[in-house]
Amino acid sequence: MLEDTLQGVRVLDITQNVAGPFCTQILGDLGAEVVKLERPGRGDDTRDWRPPEIGGRSAVFLALNRNKSSICVDIADPRGAEIVRTLAARVDVVVHSMKPGSAERCGLGHADLAAINPRLVYCAISAFGSDGPLAALPGYDPLMQAFTGIMSTTGNEGEDPVRVGVSLIDMGTGMWAALGILGALIERGRTGHGTLVEASLMDTGINWMAVFIASFRATGKLPRKLGSAMAMTAPYELFPTADGHVFIAAGNDALFARVCAGLGAPDLAEDPRFATNPRRVENRPALREALGALTRTRPAAAVVADLRRAGAPCSELNTVADVLAHPQVRAAGIVVPLPVERAPDHEVVALPVRSGGRRSARLEPPPALGADTDRFFAELGIDATTVAAWRADGVLA
Repeated sequence: MLEDTLQGVRVLDITQNVAGPFCTQILGDLGAEVVKLERPGRGDDTRDWRPPEIGGRSAVFLALNRNKSSICVDIADPRGAEIVRTLAARVDVVVHSMKPGSAERCGLGHADLAAINPRLVYCAISAFGSDGPLAALPGYDPLMQAFTGIMSTTGNEGEDPVRVGVSLIDMGTGMWAALGILGALIERGRTGHGTLVEASLMDTGINWMAVFIASFRATGKLPRKLGSAMAMTAPYELFPTADGHVFIAAGNDALFARVCAGLGAPDLAEDPRFATNPRRVENRPALREALGALTRTRPAAAVVADLRRAGAPCSELNTVADVLAHPQVRAAGIVVPLPVERAPDHEVVALPVRSGGRRSARLEPPPALGADTDRFFAELGIDATTVAAWRADGVLA
């Protein structure tokens, strides 16, 4: 079962915002015990990313921090850093999202903690990576969409570039970090030794650009902004309907013939301008107009129904509300209940993978700030008097 995959693995999570918490949420969904270390009195920045709120709590924080405990330690205080070193000796994985050099200045770098615990898997998540002239700079998802060129390809030709609405760089970096950690745990099972795992927003963004980079290398031409279209094939974009839009995707000539049949214009597949994919790409404006004339007078649902009967790949353009209500989404079980205080009907997006026909059943609500500090240190065998002294000094909360 997925929720048993990492049973017995303890993770110390020193991350905030999106990439790091998404990484450790994946590990928690897979059964790891994730202990989220937060700043006393403030916690993860996303606790304050509101509105929107669910039950009085940040919707963003709730979306990224299930299956975790929360402890509050001030790692800027040397005593707090020493507490982290103590914890590092007793966990399997440490994940942090501090800027390169920050952890080392606190005595919490990979070399510092590996000396304490040679079996430790240490994961550092950063904006630009640990090397190069920009390594010390911070980075956020839209900033990195601009830096890595993603934003230059997004939007309509002749208009300003736009950000991809989804935080795909942040969440992609979290996913790559989790994948690296899983690989390191497997390697540790063979060798008995931990290792350093690194993931950066820049690397993720450049990785997402792999096809555009390959195209540029092949042609020397910069990618154009094509709206919803794709440069290499056509039709592969949105088309207007009487009440919305449909996306039509014909990745080869046979599928294009099905599109034409589904739209009631089978002869269009024989038009010399559109007979092959290179010709359709070359004549994209004419193709767009010909297909749009067939779709724009009819409701989206009717267009989709006819195309699907013909075996042509397509989709209506859904809103978030449409997606959540769609019977396919409900049948998939990807959106699941996770009641939280003052929001008993709260739902979350589950881990997007199944094993043995089922998803992870581990669904614990995100923690209140510092809710587990006392319990966690007691379980580690640290006496209550010591914990109280740390708290009185402001090192814990």
